[in-house]
Amino acid sequence: MRVVVAGATGRIGSRTVARLRDHGVEAVPVSRRHGVDVITGDGLDEALRGAEVLVDVTDAPARTEGAGLQFFHTATTNLLTAAAAAGVEHHMVLSVVGADWLWSDYFRAKPLKEQIVRNSPVPHSIVRATPFFESIEVMVEKNTLYDRVHVAPVLAQPVSTDDLAVAVAHVAVGLPLFGVLKVAGPEVRRLDDLAGEALTARRDSRVVVPDAQARYVDRPLSQPG
Repeated sequence: MRVVVAGATGRIGSRTVARLRDHGVEAVPVSRRHGVDVITGDGLDEALRGAEVLVDVTDAPARTEGAGLQFFHTATTNLLTAAAAAGVEHHMVLSVVGADWLWSDYFRAKPLKEQIVRNSPVPHSIVRATPFFESIEVMVEKNTLYDRVHVAPVLAQPVSTDDLAVAVAHVAVGLPLFGVLKVAGPEVRRLDDLAGEALTARRDSRVVVPDAQARYVDRPLSQPG
């Protein structure tokens, strides 16, 4: 089985390629580093030649307003066009749990991406994931002001990137779901509590401040009431 992984140099993509290869699958990494550009379409047709499965774990490189919508619309359309032309039998895309209620240009782009996938003639599977454990450290650094870390007191069910990669690889080599699989971690916790535990574990003296207006990395997590 030949599986092309778009976004292969990212946190999830690199792990997905490794998990696929662990199971003897021919995993073909695709990224600009490999001479393929999902925005311009350069190299896509050649990369997908002979592929049975396309895994899309691409992520928008910019977080400016409008960039997420533009990136995901263009990249998803180009990937699906090339997949259809190559006769790909299964298109698996990674999305986000709760993207339809998160107030952010980036997250609003995720339901749009899902809709484009559903409207395509290429059989599909959608995997939605909760936030990553590993991203909590990034959130702490981004939200630090002097000795205080502002964290939204919202519930989350974080998942490890390794566990998510296993799930993505499993769905990719299976039959198309024509639907959604949600992947989450084992516990529901408040983000501010998790941030506090992360600081305590490394003996960091910074203080976590619950802040409903705080952002998750650079994306707001406030839920509309």
